[in-house]
Amino acid sequence: MSLTIHGLGTALPPHRLAQGDAATIAARVALPEQEASPSKRRLVDTLHRRSGVATRHLVLEDLMGTIDGPDQSFFGSTSPGTGERMRRYSQQAPPLALRAVRAALEQAQVPSERLTHLVTVSCTGFHAPGVDLALMAAVPLRPSVARTHVGFMGCHAALNGLRVAAAFTGADPNACVLLCAVELCSLHLQYGWEADRIVANALFADGAAALVACGEGAAAGMESALGLRRLIASGSLLVPDSSEAMSWAIEDHGFVMGLSPQVPDLIAQHLRPWLEAWLAEQQLTLDAIGCWAVHPGGPRILSAVTDTLGLDPALIEPSRSVLRECGNMSSPTLLFILERLRRNGAAAPCLAMAFGPGLCVEVALLA
Repeated sequence: MSLTIHGLGTALPPHRLAQGDAATIAARVALPEQEASPSKRRLVDTLHRRSGVATRHLVLEDLMGTIDGPDQSFFGSTSPGTGERMRRYSQQAPPLALRAVRAALEQAQVPSERLTHLVTVSCTGFHAPGVDLALMAAVPLRPSVARTHVGFMGCHAALNGLRVAAAFTGADPNACVLLCAVELCSLHLQYGWEADRIVANALFADGAAALVACGEGAAAGMESALGLRRLIASGSLLVPDSSEAMSWAIEDHGFVMGLSPQVPDLIAQHLRPWLEAWLAEQQLTLDAIGCWAVHPGGPRILSAVTDTLGLDPALIEPSRSVLRECGNMSSPTLLFILERLRRNGAAAPCLAMAFGPGLCVEVALLA
């Protein structure tokens, strides 16, 4: 694959929420006052403690009002409709995405006029004109830049976006691609006492990440000290009979995550044999991988990957630390992990891995 990453940038909203406060908010929306009981509140608190999340960042500056009273926040005594949530997305997603893009461009030292393609990634909002056109205007990018959107693919979608970027640079060595993933998961806080919704409320957060990647021709003469920057290969697995394990549906009150407790078991059953065969095609083994960027869908998913692949838990610590500090931001999360590995000088090659609705596994090999 002819693609070299020259810059990575990440951005978090300014509003930081401790997990204890998140549990208080979740209890209010999951437990109407007439249904609240000490045992149910203890369960909400326990799920939040076991989520692996300590803090997260949110675009909703008024969400904290929910701690003191349910009518002081965007999430009040009744659940906002999807239209209202999408209006917030259209207001908040573009400026957060722009911060990540500017950080990536600054690191890459690639002038915006050299960009030929823009790939945007998101599954938490829809509006048109969208984030892509907002970036075109704000960066600014040339009007002739070709735009592609990767939508509604979930947590692994940054890897799908990277595959799209590699297709562009493979077809045209002079192509230079800007990829941006932005998610506002906090807009989809769910009301009611349903287990998978309570788990989702405990995990998800907001964030954006971007990268600048060029083909061989565009990269000629461009210096870069960025490690883990060359895409070697990508792969995909649809786990058989798993369509009910993970889902993401548009409903009247936001987008609803369906997350089966069987996901870690499916990973344990199917991941290793497929991944070993895929790595063999690249003339590699599991032991040859220098570092791992595993999307932290939750602590049980990380443990399933660690156990089934026989990895040293220290190799997964970058994923756990991003989950702990930022929560699960869906598609940008993997790029946050790659940026942390790059910053720490992690050994190559790197195996990036994420899971999404299907149940699907996406991987990318970087060196």
